Amino acid sequence: MVPRLALTTAMRLQGRLKLARLLEMREEEMARLARALEADPLFERLARAGALSRRPFPGAYFAARRWAGWSLAPASGGLGDLLDSDSAAVRVLRRIGRERFEESFLRAEGLTDAQRARRCGVSTADAALLRALLDRLYIREEFEPAPGPAPARVFSAVAGVGLEGGKPVLRFFHRDVWKGEFAVDERGLEALVRRVSREEGARLERFARRLVFLGRRQTTLYKALQALLSAQAEWLATGDPLKRQPLTQRSLAAALGVDASAINRLISNKAVELPWGTEAPMRCLLPSAKTLAIEKLEALARRRPDLSDEGLRRELASGHQIHLSRRSVAQYRQDLGLGARGRRGA
Repeated sequence: MVPRLALTTAMRLQGRLKLARLLEMREEEMARLARALEADPLFERLARAGALSRRPFPGAYFAARRWAGWSLAPASGGLGDLLDSDSAAVRVLRRIGRERFEESFLRAEGLTDAQRARRCGVSTADAALLRALLDRLYIREEFEPAPGPAPARVFSAVAGVGLEGGKPVLRFFHRDVWKGEFAVDERGLEALVRRVSREEGARLERFARRLVFLGRRQTTLYKALQALLSAQAEWLATGDPLKRQPLTQRSLAAALGVDASAINRLISNKAVELPWGTEAPMRCLLPSAKTLAIEKLEALARRRPDLSDEGLRRELASGHQIHLSRRSVAQYRQDLGLGARGRRGA
């Protein structure tokens, strides 16, 4: 007998469209959908017949979202995106608190880094870090055009990243979604369908198919998150953005055995909470090699402003295995506003 869940070409196309919508679905919507499906009498009927179960995800922890009630939107410029790019500054800010930061850095003029450090109970290096952050903000406000309004698109926070034994672990925010994977047993479904009318059997099959697609969405997102945590473990453990590893959507899709378009849809509006407290789009865990090369060039150029373009090129090649032409170094340096030095010597 042909299994009732066998799909025709038309049904496959419809299924792809349904899966595409589910991949793009926000976690809050997914949680509501999961609750509604579990409350449907058909869910209980399938479960009693042994045709449906919810398999726990390995190592699935749960946590309350730190920024509950708020949504992450694409940065429109200003302090927010600077903070998201500087985890060290975030940690110092959290340690000293808003009130002391405002008193020592925003209201008090003419203080040295050492004086600010004593007021806030931090090291002079930490005070210098916050002052440099403010300097960057002032420069941006002075010389860059005013940012436009933030786009309407917002990101849906899936999970937080915690550290256990120095290794990153996932802590999901929506228990209704992540308490178990929807798993349909086709043999159990077929046996149940044989015992009911054709109309009732069709209803059960349609309902089961919805659960199958939800299960695929869960599994794909779970595996993607685990793969990203593994690839970016050093960055997540240290908070050093220069520890990020290059990773493309195509390579992630190949590792998971799915289409690249599925990964693109999946991460387009999803975010995670990083170990240091800020939320970031999942795309931040997929930096391109070019992006990382420019970031390392910027860090090196700020640390060694004496180096020429050729000196930077050689240092990137020998110290970071990043191979750029001198012309590219000069162009990136100019784009970053770091006062390109064209002479060829070190």
